[in-house]
Amino acid sequence: MAELKPLSARIGRLGLPVAWLCLVLGGGFPAQAADELVVGVQGQAPPMSFRDARGDYAGYSVDMARAACKEMGRNCRFVPLTIAGAVDDLRQGRIDIAAISLLPTPERRAQILLARPYVTSISVWVARPGLLPEQTGVRVAVVQGSAQARFAAQQQWQRVEVSTHSELPGLLQQGRADGLLAPMMTVIGLMKDPSLQALNLSVQPRREPELSGPASFGVTPLKPELKTQLDAALERLERNGVYDRINSQYLSIRVN
Repeated sequence: MAELKPLSARIGRLGLPVAWLCLVLGGGFPAQAADELVVGVQGQAPPMSFRDARGDYAGYSVDMARAACKEMGRNCRFVPLTIAGAVDDLRQGRIDIAAISLLPTPERRAQILLARPYVTSISVWVARPGLLPEQTGVRVAVVQGSAQARFAAQQQWQRVEVSTHSELPGLLQQGRADGLLAPMMTVIGLMKDPSLQALNLSVQPRREPELSGPASFGVTPLKPELKTQLDAALERLERNGVYDRINSQYLSIRVN
């Protein structure tokens, strides 16, 4: 009777990678490599995050996340994210990090982890001169799930909600909203649109504490050790000058 060769030897004779076939026979590939971090980013919110001419993610928040991953010795895989879905995606572990500037609202603190702040966020009101969101009948455009949307709801302002910051200018141009409430850094990017400039809008900072302050990346609560690692990486980036380099590349003012 012929000797029965070990499985690895028989696979090797067929010219198939042993490890690959064993993985298949054992039930498939893992969804995420051990050193990989899934990082959610907004697709079109310049200068914080956007797609460049090659279709790659870029921007202040994206480059900060990329540098932090490198500092931790981890690979980043960027995936699209909406502000409204960020908390649930983190809570369920669908992403490891949300690379968006999250103000520490009570709801966010109760459900996810917030990393060391990496940017100071200031909300601004953009509308025709003299028009305020407190005025009766004023329609306020906000991004769903944002701190600005939360505040507008608390004030019982008339809201027009959209999924992304890139949709906000269209609401004003089409007359579907009278003004918009958004982070100042995002508004700086939006106001580069000539069609928005033609509306001769006024930009006014809002002083309410709920709308401004240190903002952070979100971290999944399923990996508390990741917050510790990310905090340490962000602190090193501030000390070694990477913070300043990224800030200068995308922004005309210092925001950290």
